[in-house]
Amino acid sequence: MTTTTHPTTDLDGQRALVTGATNGIGRAVARQLAVDGADVLVHGRDATRGAEVVDGILAAGGRARFLAADLGDAADVRRLAADTGDVDILINNGGISIFGPTAELDLDASDEMFAANVRAALILVGALAPGMAARGSGAIVSLSSMAGRVGLPGGAAYGATKASLEAMTRAWAAEYSPSGVRVNAVAPGPVYTGTPTPRAFLDQLGAATALGRVAEPEEIAEVIAFLASPRASYVTGALVPVDGGRTAV
Repeated sequence: MTTTTHPTTDLDGQRALVTGATNGIGRAVARQLAVDGADVLVHGRDATRGAEVVDGILAAGGRARFLAADLGDAADVRRLAADTGDVDILINNGGISIFGPTAELDLDASDEMFAANVRAALILVGALAPGMAARGSGAIVSLSSMAGRVGLPGGAAYGATKASLEAMTRAWAAEYSPSGVRVNAVAPGPVYTGTPTPRAFLDQLGAATALGRVAEPEEIAEVIAFLASPRASYVTGALVPVDGGRTAV
């Protein structure tokens, strides 16, 4: 399927931090926010891949720079927040996925996943949302997954991390939206992100959606960019499924 990036000027003058922005959905989000006018902070662990994303944004006339941090390391996440400074938009996209039978799950690996997927977002929101609230505006979008709502074999721990993000999204909306900060989450279905996940497995998941296919990262990025923009000015505390109808059928 061919996807198109739709430019707007909705985010002129705004700064955005996108975690996990060197690949897949995060990279597509960084590019879309830059097209929409934002000054984008591209987070990742790999400086080479980060430079490639930044160079692509700059070549297209956007503004971006790279920030490195390990989301599994609490101290490193706090440093990332300090290096980020004031932002208008926070996209909690970064994280890891580990699937496997519950009885065989490596608990250390599970702890690492919760640290990267849940704790990192908690730290970043705690560090950056108060500034947004003090300024009276801001947007936070966290990446959940259909796995947070659909039972998938081997997905107990991963699904739990995404369900946690959804619960935090509702709590953050209650906490910060009275001060003008909108907080939402997006729950993608199967997406071709370039990760090691076997394509055949993704195709199988895609076949179970109402649309009968897997999504491209740009399709998810369009929804995230909308939620981050003034076009979604009356949307907060919401979970938006972008799953081809998987949770509807």
